[in-house]
Amino acid sequence: MSIFKRERTAVIALEDGSVFRGFPFGAQTTVVGEGVFNTGMTGYQETLSDPSYFGQIVTMTSPQIGNYGTNPSDEESDGPKVSGFVIRDLSPVPSNWRSTDSLSDYLEKNGVPGIEGVDTRAITKKMRTAGSLKACLSTEGISDEEAVKKARDSDSIVGQDYVKEVSCSEPFFFDQGGEQSIPFTVTGTNLKDAVTPKDTHRLVAFDFGAKKAIFKNLRQNGFEVIVLPAVASVEQVKSHSPDAIFLSNGPGDPSALSYAHETIRVLLNEYPIFGICLGHQILTHAIGASTYKLKFGHRGANQPVRNEETGKVSITSQNHGFAAEKEGLEACGAIVNEYNLNDQTVSGMRLADKPVFSVQYHPEAAPGPNDARHLFESFHQLVSDSKAHNLD
Repeated sequence: MSIFKRERTAVIALEDGSVFRGFPFGAQTTVVGEGVFNTGMTGYQETLSDPSYFGQIVTMTSPQIGNYGTNPSDEESDGPKVSGFVIRDLSPVPSNWRSTDSLSDYLEKNGVPGIEGVDTRAITKKMRTAGSLKACLSTEGISDEEAVKKARDSDSIVGQDYVKEVSCSEPFFFDQGGEQSIPFTVTGTNLKDAVTPKDTHRLVAFDFGAKKAIFKNLRQNGFEVIVLPAVASVEQVKSHSPDAIFLSNGPGDPSALSYAHETIRVLLNEYPIFGICLGHQILTHAIGASTYKLKFGHRGANQPVRNEETGKVSITSQNHGFAAEKEGLEACGAIVNEYNLNDQTVSGMRLADKPVFSVQYHPEAAPGPNDARHLFESFHQLVSDSKAHNLD
């Protein structure tokens, strides 16, 4: 009787010379990118398909991944955007009534390599100590030395504009009929009426690498969403006669997006604006402040944020490697009103004299309780108040 024996032909190598051998899954290929880690216990498909992870090799700290498979409904974009995926144990059998593909098949179909059977705790500890590291992941059987060299020779994420790689190329209306934005329920209850409140505002959303869940939440809270490419001009925005502007999440270094800074700098004087994640950082640059790279970033669904104006603490989902500089924001007239309680970095701000605000976290992601979803309602009310004021 023959016994099938797997071989550790896959490798994840870091620029510091660390090498971890494991078992390949997904696509057979070699990739490089910024090595980062995510502390979420669920939501791996949302992580894989979140455009904010473009150019990154993601290590999951939760030990077993793939338990519930994958399905098209949980995609945050048109397929995976990560460069590579690193996990401790790949669940051998996906078990969920919504599953249409195993994790391995999903990655293979989309050309993304994965490695399992490695010490993800050791990889995470290295990144927490040294910071995010350039990495190489290969499922093609290359040598340790070649993998380390490829990691060291790869480009740093600092100064990179990845937004143009993931933004839409043409404007479009998101879910005009509201069918895609019906809140999910296992009971079969028809909640379509919840998608289109009585007062609907026309919203132009900049796609810097947006998650679909954000647009769904905007639709559910009374916005008609017109999505524009990241490079859209002020004139293109105005041609849609919007009531407000939304700035989405996205990948890369926010300081490299001068074209977005300049456009938003003009628009913030004329429209209510709400920014999330990269959108928060772009708004930071637009008002004249700056951002800086965090040591290893915040990626996971367990980040506590305190609002200094209300005293409320929310558990938030975050995914970013850069942060806004507090002193610069305040010098430019912003009120920093939210902080990450783990390290006191800026998690939210608003402008004192304009209907403009932004947060560093993802209020649509629902990391357990929906602590931050009220922000979509608050934005709708802000736009309603602004329109009423302009009529007076």
